[in-house]
Amino acid sequence: MNQPGGGEELVPVERDEDVPLPLDDEAQDSAVGEPDDRSLREDLEALIEDGRTYLEAELVFQKTRAAYVADRAKGAVIFGAIAAVLAFLALIGLTVGLIIALTPLITAWGASAVVVVALLVGAVLCVRTAGKRWSKLMAAIEGPEGDRS
Repeated sequence: MNQPGGGEELVPVERDEDVPLPLDDEAQDSAVGEPDDRSLREDLEALIEDGRTYLEAELVFQKTRAAYVADRAKGAVIFGAIAAVLAFLALIGLTVGLIIALTPLITAWGASAVVVVALLVGAVLCVRTAGKRWSKLMAAIEGPEGDRS
């Protein structure tokens, strides 16, 4: 016999009866079990099990996300509190420096200025650090796509 595309002749092959033939697609479907053979109950049980698995995974993800947010919020609050304390100390230093500056000694102004500037620089650094941590916290709350979910 000539094949339309190949031009080769097919010859029947003798086969050993003990060797099983590979199943074609239709035979494989019936060997595995057709959809009619499955019960609705089995399908519902599988669906419920899949739902439980999804719920457990979602709960673990949300717990991890909440722990991350709590950790980052703690850092932002700590640096914000340090910034507030340093700014308050700067105001106290300024006040004390002004009182001392009112005395006839000029060096009191210099000392007050150095203390106040150093405290304000520390406060600015803490405010920047708190701002960066707050931004990271908001990014974590918004999620990877940027939407709030």
